Amino acid sequence: MKGKKLRQIALVAKELAAIKTMFFDLLGISQAHIDPKIGMFGLDNIVMTLGDTFLEIVSPVQAGTTAGRLLDKRGGDGGYMVIIQVKDFNKEKARLAKTDIRIAWQTQRDHASAMHLHPKDVPGAIASLDQMNPPEAWHWAGANWEQHRARSVGDICAANIQSQDPQATASRWALAYGLELDLSGPTPTMALDQSEIRFVLATDGRGEGLSAIDIAVRDTDAVFAAAARHQLACHENAVTVCGVTLNFVENGCVSKTLV
Repeated sequence: MKGKKLRQIALVAKELAAIKTMFFDLLGISQAHIDPKIGMFGLDNIVMTLGDTFLEIVSPVQAGTTAGRLLDKRGGDGGYMVIIQVKDFNKEKARLAKTDIRIAWQTQRDHASAMHLHPKDVPGAIASLDQMNPPEAWHWAGANWEQHRARSVGDICAANIQSQDPQATASRWALAYGLELDLSGPTPTMALDQSEIRFVLATDGRGEGLSAIDIAVRDTDAVFAAAARHQLACHENAVTVCGVTLNFVENGCVSKTLV
């Protein structure tokens, strides 16, 4: 095991209330956590529990935010952040100090630590390394997140980062997380514990960004009935919402840890 897991994905939306309604219906969610401390970034948010992973939606409430600039740059809602849980925050910080990757923001507390890497050094989405104490906790989702899991889906299993040069982007992410790339398939892939990050070519005219996530599905009929109610674009096992494609995977998350 690598000891690194995809634990949370963040998306950015211009209108939080409307997107919240769609996601609650689509994923079978009745309650989400609101983090009052996110106001320091000029944002409002919700954090939804999907199995033991989390989907956050952020929305700018002040001018000049990173999230607001991303909305302008990419022409609307879309992917924002990839948060990977690590075992040893200090070890990761020391390893990064030996690279050219800058830390844009960090916090270190007894119960939770996080560092956001500079998006110019790790392109495509804001990459974050987070440690929890105890490891099974997730303090960004509040104290009682286990009681509010989505009914229709389980864990987030994978994410796609698109760019004009997937190989170069993948190399920066691999350096950021101290992992090797799997280059045996059609796209460079960074394997994590029971999850993965894939690096794909940008073809939609929106530039680099977090373009898709895979989610283990429990009730396919409920998911696609909700998608129809909200007139969301669907294709096979995928639904497009908030500027990203949600791929609903029936086989769940499978470990692809490299030797």
